Amino acid sequence: MLTNVIVQDFVAKKATAGDGQTRVGKWEKTLDTGDYLMMPTISRSFAFVLVFASLFIPLGAEAQEQLLRTLTVTGTGIQKIPTTLTQVNLGVEIQVDTAERAQQEIARRTTDIVNLLRSRKVEQLQTTGIRLNPRYNNRGGESVLIGYVGSNTVSFRVETDRAGNIIDEAVRTGATRINGVSFTAEEEEIEAARQQALIKATQNAREQANIVLNALNLSPQEVVGVQIGHAAPPILTRGNVLFAREAEVPQQADSPVIGGEQTVSASVTLQIRY
Repeated sequence: MLTNVIVQDFVAKKATAGDGQTRVGKWEKTLDTGDYLMMPTISRSFAFVLVFASLFIPLGAEAQEQLLRTLTVTGTGIQKIPTTLTQVNLGVEIQVDTAERAQQEIARRTTDIVNLLRSRKVEQLQTTGIRLNPRYNNRGGESVLIGYVGSNTVSFRVETDRAGNIIDEAVRTGATRINGVSFTAEEEEIEAARQQALIKATQNAREQANIVLNALNLSPQEVVGVQIGHAAPPILTRGNVLFAREAEVPQQADSPVIGGEQTVSASVTLQIRY
């Protein structure tokens, strides 16, 4: 048996064995005799195989137990904020005898409405629909063309406290249809609400985990994984414009437009070791 081998004190040489075969190795010097003995080298490829194979050594019992002793729980959070903006969809619809007259009249009224809305500095003004269809009447079992129905609709966004007045002005300018309104909050308010919803979702997940673990006489140790769910898009609050009769209120009164609350939600999933 070799003793006290100094690994760093070596010379690379070729050795010829007694069987006539030439082998390559490292000559290492022993302290007791001062002789050099050849130690065979391990190839790089073989060393890589050893390292790679070590990656697949099964986990010990303790590591496996830690991996299994995790609780996965998902919490949800909801934050409600008041709406301050109104999305309005309105337009013009007419019935005339020819397609050309329908198109001309729609273009004229729509232009007046668009000019009005631009002068009121509304946001996100855009055309949402253009339609021109023939009208038929059944006479003696036959369909007879009696005219055309045309429409043009636009949408825009404005502060809720200004919406009623602008809608009334649009109707006086030529609008004949109000397809509906919806309410939303400012982008900054929505983002702030989303952050609060994430905080509530995280707290909710922890509360659920504590309830379950306490029921099992277990204690939470640490959070080993976090996943944020896709935040649900804010829900637009739908509403209707309330038109008052001329006999009930003065003509100059604005149609009341009342917004509501907007809901922003989020979810967070925690993996907790116990």
